[in-house]
Amino acid sequence: MRLLIDSHEDIAWNIVNLNRDYTQSAYDIREAEKNTEIPGFNGNTLLGFPQYQEANAGIIFGTLFCGPRRLDKGEFPLQNYSNPDEAHHCYRKNLDAYQRLTDENPEKFRLIFNQSDLSDHLKNWQKHLETSLDPQPPVGLVILMEGAEGIREPAEVEDWYEWGVRIIGPAWAGNRYCGGTHEPGPITKLGYELLENMADLNIILDISHMDYKSTRQALDFYPGQVIASHSNAEALIRNIPINRHLKDETIEQLIERDGVIGIVPLNSFLDWEWHKHGGRQALSLDHVVAQIDYVCQMAGNARHVGFGTDFDGGYGVESVPPEIETIADLPKIAPKLTEKGYNENDIDLIFSGNWLRMIKNNLPST
Repeated sequence: MRLLIDSHEDIAWNIVNLNRDYTQSAYDIREAEKNTEIPGFNGNTLLGFPQYQEANAGIIFGTLFCGPRRLDKGEFPLQNYSNPDEAHHCYRKNLDAYQRLTDENPEKFRLIFNQSDLSDHLKNWQKHLETSLDPQPPVGLVILMEGAEGIREPAEVEDWYEWGVRIIGPAWAGNRYCGGTHEPGPITKLGYELLENMADLNIILDISHMDYKSTRQALDFYPGQVIASHSNAEALIRNIPINRHLKDETIEQLIERDGVIGIVPLNSFLDWEWHKHGGRQALSLDHVVAQIDYVCQMAGNARHVGFGTDFDGGYGVESVPPEIETIADLPKIAPKLTEKGYNENDIDLIFSGNWLRMIKNNLPST
């Protein structure tokens, strides 16, 4: 049995906006949503507590996310924002959702804020993996802020840290802090102040969604731990027209900084024009393995890549390779890695060890 860590899931966004109950099975959630607008808007869910159990998903980086109202297409009533105060309120709703989830279901989900929490959590999981005894430990949640617009001014980073945020990605789209997806640009003066405040608290920097220019500036400037929680190698994505993924020089710099990259098994992040190239059935887990292998070949080892699925982050089962029905199917990747020549230690690093090393080295002691 092998532990799985997923570095990016939009759990709170789905709770707040779609009222999804992740204590239930993914299949029960799908059935409940079958005659609603939700599947057409966000796809059929890939997540549910029994499926977390099947995958041995021990830790998830649960995001805080709200979108800017200017980019809301009006397809579904969403919590979003048009100014920093509204963003702050919106992101707090996400945070409150995690608190409710863990308070009401401590046997299924728990928040991990520090080394003590992590050590206790891992002891329980290690015992379970060694003995297969029930009950299975809960899923641990490490909080990642995706897009820093909820931070009204850089000094407010300290408040979010006190509330439990341990990872911050400054951008989703472009904002006051830096350029982002679809909206290129550098880090602003305010953005550098944000990074300085993050560094003072040893917060992990997530460069996913940052523009190419702001990414390189951040990697040059930020002294702390840097990751890409959910990004793929741009070189392997045919005809991708947007500034969303990682150029080779960025991957190289992340490797030099002992960073970790979470690979996303979304079809359009494997082949941008997948609909034209045969649809879902034309893709497979081999495409996901190719992304993993690309990073490993660049690094010369398996120490800089893991999973960052972005499951339920605007897409569902309809938009992943056909071997994936839920998160429970991610372990199917292990034998494919074996076929590629990866040993058991390598596979353990990819499934959990790299993300575990990163959080062990950067979470506060208490």
